[in-house]
Amino acid sequence: MAKRKETVTRVIDGDTFLTKSRKRSVRLANVNAPEKGRRGGSKATQQLKKLIQGKQVEVNTVARDAFGRAVANVKVGKKSVNRAMTKKLKK
Repeated sequence: MAKRKETVTRVIDGDTFLTKSRKRSVRLANVNAPEKGRRGGSKATQQLKKLIQGKQVEVNTVARDAFGRAVANVKVGKKSVNRAMTKKLKK
């Protein structure tokens, strides 16, 4: 699928966000952050916000989930957001 440059408008949780150009949210592929309200959930959300909130990202959709969301590999500049979040969640 095509890679698209998109601007992040809102981080929902540690592995899901919205962009200006999509109706549905984007979920980071192979990243399993704790949900809101779970231990570590707000920390994961804050970490993703620091990485991508308000920034232009490259979204490379690899699949769709059961909710119709894009599941994607995401980069900010040359940095893999998926890899950065996986590392942060292991700490």
